[in-house]
Amino acid sequence: MNSEELWQAVLAQIQLNISPANFATWFKDTKIDNREKEKVVISVPNSFAKEWLENKYHKLIFKILHSLDEEIKEVKYEIGKNSLKVKEKNSNCFPPLIEQLEFPELKVDRETNLNPRYTFENFIVGPFNELAQAAAWAVSKNPGFVYNPLFVYGGVGLGKTHLLQAIGNEIAKNFPKKKIKYLPCEKFTSGIITSIRNHDVENFKSKYQAIDVLIIDDVQFLTGKEKTQEEFFHIFNSLYERNKQIVLSSDRPPKAIPALAERLRSRFEGGMMADISLPDFETRVAILKAKAQEKGISFSEEIYSYIAKEIQKNIRELEGALNQLVAFQKFKNQTPDLETAKNLLKKIITQPPKITNPKKIIQVTAEFYDLKERELKESSRKKEVVKPRQVAMYLLREVLKCSYPYIGQRFGGKDHTTVIHACEKIKKEIENDENLKEEINLIRERVMSD
Repeated sequence: MNSEELWQAVLAQIQLNISPANFATWFKDTKIDNREKEKVVISVPNSFAKEWLENKYHKLIFKILHSLDEEIKEVKYEIGKNSLKVKEKNSNCFPPLIEQLEFPELKVDRETNLNPRYTFENFIVGPFNELAQAAAWAVSKNPGFVYNPLFVYGGVGLGKTHLLQAIGNEIAKNFPKKKIKYLPCEKFTSGIITSIRNHDVENFKSKYQAIDVLIIDDVQFLTGKEKTQEEFFHIFNSLYERNKQIVLSSDRPPKAIPALAERLRSRFEGGMMADISLPDFETRVAILKAKAQEKGISFSEEIYSYIAKEIQKNIRELEGALNQLVAFQKFKNQTPDLETAKNLLKKIITQPPKITNPKKIIQVTAEFYDLKERELKESSRKKEVVKPRQVAMYLLREVLKCSYPYIGQRFGGKDHTTVIHACEKIKKEIENDENLKEEINLIRERVMSD
C-alpha cells in the first residue's frame, strides 16, 4: 500500500468517527507527505489545521495508521509548501485525494447554509422514515401552512440532516424569494452567546425574525441553556404568528429532552412530530445501491447484501463501508469480490463486542437527564432525580446483569428490595410508555458506543 492508498484508507475510517462538517474542515488538503519505515509525516494546509490535528485528532489518526501498518510508530504534521493540485484525468497515477473525496460539504450556500447535495430525489424512502419524508415533502410545497412546526426525531446517522436540508433546498427551488436559514443548534446557541457578550441581542433576534423558513438541527442541545431557550422562544413565537415555517430535529422526542422549558416543549409538540427509526434490510440495500450510483460505481448483489446484513443501525456507517470499497476500486482499478470486501471491511464490521461498565452506565444516564452523577447516588426523592436513578438501576441489571445488592451499593447503599422495585417499575412502564422506551434505547446506544 503506497502513501496515497494508506491515507485514503485512514480518511475513510476517520469519516466514521467524526461529523461531516469537522471532516471537511480539518482534513481538506491533507496527505501523507513523507513515509519512512516507522514514521509518517502528514502535510496540512496551515498552522491552524496542524495544531488542531495534533491536539484533537492525533490519537485517532495514529490508531488507524498503526492498525493499517503495524510498523508505523510515529506521526508528525507539517505545513505543506504548495496547495494540493488535482492531476489530469488521463494521468497514470492514482486519483488525487481531492478528486476522490470531493468534500461536498464545502459546496454549502453561504446565505442559507444548505448543501445542494441533500435533496428529496436522493433520499431513500422506506417504512422506517416514510411518515417523516411525507411530512417534509408537504412542508416544502406549502411552507408555513402545513405541519408547523415540523419536528423530526430519531437516532444518530439515520438521515435527519439530509431530510431537513432537502426541505430547505426544495423550498429554495419552489420559492426563490423566501429567506431560508439552516443551522445546527450549537451554532445558533453560540450566536446568542456572542450577541449577549456584545450587547446585541435585539439585533440578533430581528435578524432571525426576518427569516421565512428556519431549520434548526439537533435541538436537544438546548438542554440546560436557559438564556438560549428564552431567546429561541421569542423567535419561535414571532415566526409562528406570521406563518413562517419552522423545522426542527432531535435525537429524541420533545418529552425526552431534559431541562427543556415547558413552554418550548409544548410548542415543539404543537405541530407535526415524525420519527425516523432503523432502516430494514431491503432499505439498507437500496441505500447502498443509490450511494454507489451517485459515485458512478457498482458492486455485486452479494456485497450489498453482506454490508446491509452486518451494518444495521447507522446509514452513515453504511456509506463509510461503501467508501472503503470505492477507494479500493479506484486505486486498484478492479472490482472487489466478496472475500476481498470482507477483508477490506473487517475493521469496521468485525469489531469485537463493545464492553461497558457500571460507571459508564451511571455517567451516560446522568448526562442524558442533565444531572450530576452524585445526584443519582444521593437520596433525593425529587421526581426529576428518582426516574433517572431507576433507569440507571434498570440498565445495570439489563445490560451487565449486576446483582440487586451490588446495584444498591452503587447507589449509596440502598437495600436490594429498592433496586428490585425500581427495575420492575421501569420494565413495566416501558411496555406502555413509548417515550421512556425511546429514552432507554438512546442511553443504551450511547453506553455501547465508543
